Amino acid sequence: MNGPAPDRRVLRERLIAARLAMSEAAHAHACAAVEAALARRFAPGAFGLVGGYWPVRREVDCLPYLDRVRCAGGEVALPAILGPRRPLQYRPWTKATPMQAGRHEIPHPAAGAAVEPEALLIPLVGFDAAGHRLGYGGGYYDRTAAALAVRPIAIGLGFELGRLASIAPEPHDWPMDYIFTEAGLVHAPEGG
Repeated sequence: MNGPAPDRRVLRERLIAARLAMSEAAHAHACAAVEAALARRFAPGAFGLVGGYWPVRREVDCLPYLDRVRCAGGEVALPAILGPRRPLQYRPWTKATPMQAGRHEIPHPAAGAAVEPEALLIPLVGFDAAGHRLGYGGGYYDRTAAALAVRPIAIGLGFELGRLASIAPEPHDWPMDYIFTEAGLVHAPEGG
């Protein structure tokens, strides 16, 4: 008997609180370790177009990796939230791109044509061994994956404090292809 499914709201609140409680030094060290592990598996020039995110609420900071992607000749895009229950729209981004605060006050490129990245860096609140992601509960990444013409490689970035036995995935939950934490690559496809 597996018992009742975990209450995602309670898990989410507990994990976000733990992440926010990390010291500045511990957070910076963990982010650097995640970036190093990500760069070992996916050199910054591995993809032509990488979709990232603007880190909020002490998420893993993916911006240094995105800088390395651009330095290696790749392109970078950040998502704009266009509204509830809608897919994210990825727009090209550089450090010079004008930004605006969007839904939930998350900065995104103020303008730009929609693009479809080859790989998406996706923040994790929590995750399980099967590669399922616990996010904030808005379903934006699940809807985005379903809407894109070609399914991008899904790369989850999180902290070991978010490791769970199971998130009790639902049919719409989109599993990550890869998950990186400060411990390194912790989830990959068979043979990946």
